[in-house]
Amino acid sequence: MAIDTAIAAPGVAYSNHLRAFVFALFFAFGGITSLNDVLTPKLKDLFTLSYHEAMLVQSAFFAAYFIVSIPAAALVRHWGYMRSAAIGLAAMTLGCVLFVPASSSGLFGLFLVAFFVLAAGITTVQVVANPLISMLGPPASASSRLTFAQAFNSLGTTIFPYVGSVLILGSLATVGARNLSGAALAAYRVADARVIVHTYLGIAIALSALAAIVWLGRKSLVEAPAPPTPILRAFNLLTRKRFAFGAASIFLYVGAEVAIGSLVVNYLMQPSVFGGAAVEAGEHLPVYWGGAMAGRFIGAYVLRLFSPGKVLACAAAAAIALILLSANSTGGLSGWALLSIGLFNSIMFPTIFALASEGLGARAAEGSGVICMAIVGGAVVPLAAGKAADLWGLKEALAVPALCYVGIFIFALFARRPLGGAAV
Repeated sequence: MAIDTAIAAPGVAYSNHLRAFVFALFFAFGGITSLNDVLTPKLKDLFTLSYHEAMLVQSAFFAAYFIVSIPAAALVRHWGYMRSAAIGLAAMTLGCVLFVPASSSGLFGLFLVAFFVLAAGITTVQVVANPLISMLGPPASASSRLTFAQAFNSLGTTIFPYVGSVLILGSLATVGARNLSGAALAAYRVADARVIVHTYLGIAIALSALAAIVWLGRKSLVEAPAPPTPILRAFNLLTRKRFAFGAASIFLYVGAEVAIGSLVVNYLMQPSVFGGAAVEAGEHLPVYWGGAMAGRFIGAYVLRLFSPGKVLACAAAAAIALILLSANSTGGLSGWALLSIGLFNSIMFPTIFALASEGLGARAAEGSGVICMAIVGGAVVPLAAGKAADLWGLKEALAVPALCYVGIFIFALFARRPLGGAAV
């Protein structure tokens, strides 16, 4: 899925301005994505959903990555980076605004539509942001800029869940939707959904301002078209075992991370774990996502000392061990073990990406597009985890992400040697 646009190096002033803009994009889409973990238990309560049904929030959201990635790349090819970023931000704004009719109607299906539209905009913005940050400066420092940008992403995923928990989960009443019916239930849903409306309207205002700034500065980046390549050609990369296994591992990783993040609030609320109200459990979410932020800086150093395959294998093994510990313990040990998995999730995406892309050469951009589509794991795995929670319980449902980490561990062993065959 190559983006057929080349960028002429902008001036220093433009470069600094554009870097700040891209960092803001990483912060925005990271934070908004992590709010799903707050909305899932909220909507579960409002609509008296099973865990499996509640996970449709994540399915509607992450399905957009699979459906929109290729059209988004085509959009960038036609309109360029800056205009496409503005279009993506506009779509994100529309998705936020759609929470208004969804809340007013009291229909869960309309919430799913809003999540999909919001995610479609986020997918477009990601298609723009990932390659753009690498291009805004000397090639030698591209990885440094990308790491710094990812830190802004993690900052968003750490801050947004805490604020969202206070604003959204704080309104969960002791007498909830399960105790009501008929007109009283409909009125309760509309009234209690107002906090969602207020939160997302605030986000919509901020996104609108950012989109306007980007559109006004759309000519600040000089772009020239490169020779076009068939966009569907990328899929023949899946005939390469290493790349196909890596893409599957991205599917498993995103699925496991999202499944745990979606269940963690209800998991911590269990009397056998932390107990307490939803807002108190939700305020622990920043530990899960903050661990990913800290782990990126630690991992950047560790990866200088040890081979990526070994580091990935150790991280996957640690995640499996923590799941086993959490599922077979109670109280603080159980809760903190589950939250600690975020630390080991931190290096998985970039490490899997690097190992899968090794040897692609000029086709690395196409491979990146296919890997972006594999993020649809966030739509599929949580559904399986939710079904397991309904059938057997929350602790037993942790077996689903545990199996995902087993798959990642096997990939790490498979890819521990470079393509040249030398020992790592």
